[in-house]
Amino acid sequence: MLSKAMNMPPVNSCPADAGRLKGELAAADAVVIGAGAGLSVSAGFAYDGERFQKSFADFEARYGFHDMYTGGFYPYATPEERWAFWSRSIWLNRYTDAPRPVYGDLFSLVKGRDYFVLTTNVDHCFQKAGFDKRRLFYTQGDYGLFQCSEPCRRETTDNEGAVLSMLEQQEDMRIPTELIPRCPRCGRPMTMNLRTDDKFVQDEGWYRAADRWEEFLRGHRSGRVLYLELGVGWNTPGIIKIPFWRMTAANPDARFVSVNARASDVPAELAPQALCITSDIGKVLAP
Repeated sequence: MLSKAMNMPPVNSCPADAGRLKGELAAADAVVIGAGAGLSVSAGFAYDGERFQKSFADFEARYGFHDMYTGGFYPYATPEERWAFWSRSIWLNRYTDAPRPVYGDLFSLVKGRDYFVLTTNVDHCFQKAGFDKRRLFYTQGDYGLFQCSEPCRRETTDNEGAVLSMLEQQEDMRIPTELIPRCPRCGRPMTMNLRTDDKFVQDEGWYRAADRWEEFLRGHRSGRVLYLELGVGWNTPGIIKIPFWRMTAANPDARFVSVNARASDVPAELAPQALCITSDIGKVLAP
């Protein structure tokens, strides 16, 4: 089943219909949320445009990139420059609140329900909105954590204090050399705990969250389970999108709902169990 899913056209596409989504939520015994970048974009965490210009106009003028994503991969000549960029980006996207209440609206819809969240987002917005951290699995890391760049150990460290010092003391798009973070065990440079290559550290917290996720899924293989996909694209379909399709197909009582500002895809054989809403997520979730 679903062997040809990648080639199938979208079905059940419709404009914003909060009533239908909330009806599915009300009928569900459990809610499995899969959240991608589109959810944070709807909440105001855009990586380009006015938000980028406000915080990175000097970087744009000097280096020529036009969004934070590109800036994160830019080949800076020195680590002092690289950390000047990253300290601003981490602070903006991890330690400040989202401009719009989309995460709070989502929490209001599932508060008190049997839910679990699987997300590729790394901005901590779920916990800041009140979600129980024991019901969250951040598969791709956390802007709020550093790890050894090698790594020499399977551990991460909180970075708020270090990032704030870099932010406050940088001049001319450079941080002081003594603020470059280094591993306390081996002395090598630290880096962000983000899954960009095979050096990503899955620490004890990551594995505990993975175990809780698997336990939740085992306990909800049957019954009226709602798989709610929010802002998930095609960068990493094997993490949320395709597994959600497969779990829906395996349970005839399950429902799959995708909300995305761009058109969503779902295999044709899931049409009786699926609903795709093409609209801004914030508008659909709003009270």
